[in-house]
Amino acid sequence: MVSNLCAKRIKGVAPTLVLLALLALQMQFNLLMAAENIPPAWQRVDESAALARQSQHSNERMHFRLINSSVLDKNTLWQGFQSQLTAFGEQRYQALKPLIIEASIAQLQQAIAAGELSYEELVSFYLYRIRLYESDNSLSLNALIATNPEALTLAQALDRQVQAGSLKPTENSIVGMPILLKDNIGSSGMATTAGALALQENLAADAFISINLKRSGAIILGKTNLSEWAYFFCDGCPLGYSALGGQTLNPYGRLQFETGGSSSGSAVAVAANFAVAAVGTETSGSILSPASANSVVGLKPTTGALSRSGIVPISSTLDTPGPISRTVADAVLLFNAMSGFDEADSAMPLISADMQLDVRAVNINGMRLGYLTTLAEHQRYGELYTRALSVLELNSAQLTQLTLASSDLTGFSEFLGAQMKVDLASYLRQQNSVESNMHSVSQLRDYNLANPKQRIPYGQGRFDAIAQMTISPEEAEQLGEQLQSQARTVLDGAFAQHDLDILLSINNSHAALAALANYPALTLPLGYTDAGQPVGLTLLAPSFHEQDLINLAVQIERLLALRKPPVDYP
Repeated sequence: MVSNLCAKRIKGVAPTLVLLALLALQMQFNLLMAAENIPPAWQRVDESAALARQSQHSNERMHFRLINSSVLDKNTLWQGFQSQLTAFGEQRYQALKPLIIEASIAQLQQAIAAGELSYEELVSFYLYRIRLYESDNSLSLNALIATNPEALTLAQALDRQVQAGSLKPTENSIVGMPILLKDNIGSSGMATTAGALALQENLAADAFISINLKRSGAIILGKTNLSEWAYFFCDGCPLGYSALGGQTLNPYGRLQFETGGSSSGSAVAVAANFAVAAVGTETSGSILSPASANSVVGLKPTTGALSRSGIVPISSTLDTPGPISRTVADAVLLFNAMSGFDEADSAMPLISADMQLDVRAVNINGMRLGYLTTLAEHQRYGELYTRALSVLELNSAQLTQLTLASSDLTGFSEFLGAQMKVDLASYLRQQNSVESNMHSVSQLRDYNLANPKQRIPYGQGRFDAIAQMTISPEEAEQLGEQLQSQARTVLDGAFAQHDLDILLSINNSHAALAALANYPALTLPLGYTDAGQPVGLTLLAPSFHEQDLINLAVQIERLLALRKPPVDYP
């Protein structure tokens, strides 16, 4: 990068000579970086050709209007770590790849305990890898919005404890593990933006789950990109887009496949090995969709199992955070590190005070599983689905074929809009760092209209609808109860009629039903289509039966072992 001092020294020179001098200095800088095995600084590029190609995509939601954010300089993701990453270097990065890429938390802790790796090196590795790919416009995924400036300092402090003998790395511990948070989750020292320019200075306090993660010894590595306002913002816009973070891209098909949403950056970052694991949030499909789209594990807990305090909301009835990871065991460790009873969360029942999951060696013999005729016959996913069913049947699971009763979820979007209108306003009023004129959806909408090209290139259709709503709180509550009752009737009825333990679905196909019935759901890699697109097998169980999901998922993961890392991100 050319410093201000250099610019001052050539002041007064003809503009063409100034430009040539700047280009020469930039070339010298890039050569120096190459000599030091350091990727060159990220630079903006003309995206017009790529966007023209995208306009021909068969999926209209893939018709991007931009790829990189118009406001985020991605160099800020690593600029605070330049000297440490230079010292870390390409040689050490390559040497550590076999130890870290696709490694589970247990494997990483084993390597640290054996002295093959340190917590500082683990954090440095991920930061180096983020810089390596995100500085390259042909490979960048736009998975992150920010990094934690304290990440390396925290890792160094843990290493000192290990050296002093006061800390012993253990396989079932999240201590020292670099974790990414979806950028609607509060974490002190970084803004909590929901991907929106209106909140780019929102230095909110730690969310309840962030406090628990830090107490557990996890290192918050940074914040991930997301569908802006958790995808309750624009109509028909690309999944994984935010004004602040740009367009999140899928590592399995960078401009070919959707990322899923809204926890897109969390799933993409985990899939591309940018962190050990990440936290997402879901109202209806926002963990299940991106986790399945990026061949990782995603757990949508029962609403009330994990605190929502300090998280930018859509719905106080349905919202929940949840873990995203490469293995089921890591999802369990991350869930446990976040759990705890939060008196401030109205959805938190007493059971959550001590709710912990574990990875058990449970035999699936006799486990009663329901599968759906429509999915078994699906043109794209049917073969993968039926292959998994065959493996489960060979291992003595009891399979029951069924068809779910039809459900009329008319008014679901209106219900969510009515709740967001109230719940988001409440969140904004509690944040001292949010400007005083930004305390309602209508005010946010007006802010966006002041610069629509930059702030709302895809419009803000859902915000428009919310601003025009006339539904009363009482009517919204009645509508919500009606929708929840319908969803429970469908799922409770199927589970009771067929005496099921778990229902087997695909991707986020039944996310709305699970959300409204308050059923936890877990998705894990099922395989890939002929085109290479990831598919997830999704398990549903009644409220607070997360342990049943884990028991089955562990065995499916062992029996099928279907996750493959994206080939372009070795």
